Amino acid sequence: MSQNKNALTRYLIYDKCLRNTGRNYTWKDFQEEVNKVLIEEGYTGIGKTTVFEDLKQLEFSTFNAPIEKNKVGKTSYYRYSDPNFSIKNIPLNITEIEQLKAAISILSRVKGLPQFEWINELIPTLETKLGIIQTDSEVIGFEGNFEYSGLGFFSELFNAIINKRVLTITYRDFKQPDAYDITLHPYYLKQFNNRWYVLGLNEANGIETWTMALDRIVEIKETTKKHLPCSIDWEDYFFDFIGVTKLNSAPVDVEILVLDREQMEYIKTNPLHHSQKPFKQIGDQYITSIRVIPNYELEKLILSFGNRIVVNLPDSLRERIIHKLNEGVGNYYKIL
Repeated sequence: MSQNKNALTRYLIYDKCLRNTGRNYTWKDFQEEVNKVLIEEGYTGIGKTTVFEDLKQLEFSTFNAPIEKNKVGKTSYYRYSDPNFSIKNIPLNITEIEQLKAAISILSRVKGLPQFEWINELIPTLETKLGIIQTDSEVIGFEGNFEYSGLGFFSELFNAIINKRVLTITYRDFKQPDAYDITLHPYYLKQFNNRWYVLGLNEANGIETWTMALDRIVEIKETTKKHLPCSIDWEDYFFDFIGVTKLNSAPVDVEILVLDREQMEYIKTNPLHHSQKPFKQIGDQYITSIRVIPNYELEKLILSFGNRIVVNLPDSLRERIIHKLNEGVGNYYKIL
């Protein structure tokens, strides 16, 4: 058995010890318990360094285990601060994590090939989260809303989509104080701006693209109703607009004037939309365009650039942006 493979055995032994509220364990106790099992199975025992590396892996990398250290005199004792915690209770068990690590090894062999560019970002993320790469300090900062309340419903919605289940969702939107129930045939999960949304058929009004933010969901109950099939190509559905709000209108060419080279280089390397055209220089300014359905998310994106970009066309969008900017300036003067 390799050192990596018998790590699974070691982790289970540590877990059993750390959950034992009737005894305090030192690193030497861990070493003794682990070596007892490994040697019985015909494998080489481990030393002090491996024990501490394993505890670090349990606490910080693979399992986020709540290990606390209590010092009595010169001796340190270890246990879980949460007596109900166990690595057996985490969403992925240790065997599945090792299988993911093996899969990452295979993915690494193809990450440089055409059409596999997405793997270049995926692999470092998985390697860091699963503790395959260990460093003295963090080297990657992942963007994410870790306090996002809607994540608690993600797995349930995902499984409902895969297994074609109809749900009764108790929902509380921002427009009214009271929650209400919707019967939803879920079809698709969409992430935008660090928030998750589920789209599906609202049985009451027959709309297949009914959109619900996961953080506004109060409760989900599965029904026995027959799941109705989806007729939408979701990749095509999201093709011509930004965000999750698709209005009942046709795409238009949105012409954007960028007022300085630095901002142009930023937008060039981080396009506003996949339809963005190459920049053309006009004097000291730069112009590009995207073809999208104007919506709230587009306006919010444009406003995020402040005074460094200007909407040339269409006139209707330009006027809305001007109105919002003027309104914002007015609000500042109101509080002065």
